[in-house]
Amino acid sequence: MADKTRRRTTLFSSLFFVCLCLSPLPTSSQRPKLRFGPNGEFKILQVADMHFANGATTRCLDVLPTQKAHCSDLNTLTNTTVFMSRVIAAEKPDLIVFTGDNIFGFDVKDPLKSMNAAFAPAIDSKIPWVAILGNHDQESTLTRQELMKHIVKLPNTLSQVNPPEAAHYIDGFGNYNLQIHGAAESSLQNKSVLNLYFLDSGDYSSVPYMEGYDWVKTSQQFWFERTSKRLQRVYNAEPNPQQGTAPGLAYFHIPLPEFWSFNSKNATKGVRQEGTYSASTNSGFFTTLVARGDVKSVFVGHDHVNDFCGKLKGLNLCYGGGFGYHAYGKAGWERRARVVVAELNKKKGDVKTIRTWKRLDDQHLSVIDAQVLWTSSVNRSVAPRL
Repeated sequence: MADKTRRRTTLFSSLFFVCLCLSPLPTSSQRPKLRFGPNGEFKILQVADMHFANGATTRCLDVLPTQKAHCSDLNTLTNTTVFMSRVIAAEKPDLIVFTGDNIFGFDVKDPLKSMNAAFAPAIDSKIPWVAILGNHDQESTLTRQELMKHIVKLPNTLSQVNPPEAAHYIDGFGNYNLQIHGAAESSLQNKSVLNLYFLDSGDYSSVPYMEGYDWVKTSQQFWFERTSKRLQRVYNAEPNPQQGTAPGLAYFHIPLPEFWSFNSKNATKGVRQEGTYSASTNSGFFTTLVARGDVKSVFVGHDHVNDFCGKLKGLNLCYGGGFGYHAYGKAGWERRARVVVAELNKKKGDVKTIRTWKRLDDQHLSVIDAQVLWTSSVNRSVAPRL
């Protein structure tokens, strides 16, 4: 989608934001509440870059010679679908997040059939799941809007095409927020203690003389800021008012330019094995996130053989690592998935720590690179101004 804000006049921009400020706040959702479990944890499984195509007829890329003969999107040995089923069974997440390039549009015959097959293990698990789009999903016969309209109708998904209160102004398709409430029967059972933000980072720039990948637009950043402030007001309000802000996590596909700040040596965990293929312009979203302060970690895909986390200005920037076998990868470097776990403070009921690790698609589903991303006791700060 073109970044029309670059061609608006100052007057039009001013009127635009006045209209946004006067638009109604979202109504209460009829969707089921997500909440922390009795064990005081909420676990998220990130699946990045499946690149699913046509199932058993779609061959694998960048695998070992011993894997090639029997490797496809869908068979009983080594493939995307079996890996997903295995990791879901092993981790038993509370939410599954697909961060784009769910299908590889160029090779897809029927995009709806391929989408259904790609998400099938998540649907079959009966676990709530969400999806956003990458830069390849729409490269078949359907637009991004049509794909998201299909996704939101699938079983057990909490995905949204766009937030109702922002649908008249926001760029992209697949921008939304999920609230994770405190444990049942706790003092914070009716408060969101962890906020998840999902954004459409687009596909390719349509701005003249600005080639390359797309980015999170001004309208999306405005929606994020407005939503973050609203959630803080609710968190600070009666009944049972809390101080500061509830921590947040953000998921989108194309990395921010700031991911270039890290390599295999200065990242907190993980490796860099290719460049960061972000937009050719910096939209300022990193600065927006840091200024608000509630989002503690960003999770992206796109660059399949990068899987590091690095911390810049207090914000963790993390790759998911390539998941799918029809996606490019590195032979001998196992496909992988990222797991994130938020843990509650047993006394207060708010979030105490956020941890992450990765699962490899090897014989043992090995766990690697476990790390603590955020801890409330060492991150207490003055809440951002509303």
